[in-house]
Amino acid sequence: MTEDAWFAGVDPGDTEATASRIREGSADAPADWPAAAVDSGFAADEDKYYERLRAASIEAARTAAAEAERADDKQLMHAVRAMDDAERTANELAERLGEWAGSLFEESGMGVDAARELAQREPQDSTEERVVSLAGRVADLADERDALREYVERRAPEVAPNMAEMAGPVLTARLVSLAGGLDSLAKKPSGTVQVLGAEDALFAHLAGRASSPKHGVIYVHEAIRGTRPQDRGSAARALAGKLAIAARIDHYSGDVRPEIHDELRERIETIRARAEEDDE
Repeated sequence: MTEDAWFAGVDPGDTEATASRIREGSADAPADWPAAAVDSGFAADEDKYYERLRAASIEAARTAAAEAERADDKQLMHAVRAMDDAERTANELAERLGEWAGSLFEESGMGVDAARELAQREPQDSTEERVVSLAGRVADLADERDALREYVERRAPEVAPNMAEMAGPVLTARLVSLAGGLDSLAKKPSGTVQVLGAEDALFAHLAGRASSPKHGVIYVHEAIRGTRPQDRGSAARALAGKLAIAARIDHYSGDVRPEIHDELRERIETIRARAEEDDE
């Protein structure tokens, strides 16, 4: 019976080994493990057994958490969040830079492109030196944003192929990020997927201060933006329904299912056909 124990055959002082046994091992039936540990010489008494069990369990949990954080979907989450942060910061600094540079250079413009041009100037004094240096930082942030976007566009189809095909890599990454991971997204109903990113509006609705939101970040999808306003709710429900299915397929099997994309296109075409019928 003791050969099934998490402590069987390992050095009592090797916490990593005992943690690995806890994570990967199994037993055919329950047993009096404290007594077995004492009889086998793994622990001097039950108190020592529980002390070592606690240490091994903490190490097992720590290792599992680290592996989960290194998972591909978590890396995609970090990347898209960093991309959005870089873009927001670059735009905010570009606005500040435009105001500052406008006080020094008559031909100065606004925005990231203007910052790139300004970064090429030769400063004439210490003030201009700081402005030109700031322009370089803005340009660097914009370049990093672009590099992060390329990474997201490359990795999203590897992490969630069906979602990336249906929603595009960047929107897929944002949905995974908002849900807290692909596993979490795969467990959410389509109604929740539909309003991801619209939490503030949803809370306002629940408090009676606003109408129910029709969509969250999926609004940027062509299936919704390309549909007339009065039909966008239907389009959002159709898209969210298929995205929820795509997330489950990507998480649990990972195989590409062309039929769900065809079904979405047919449904959106049916919704948009209403406009033609109303015009007749």
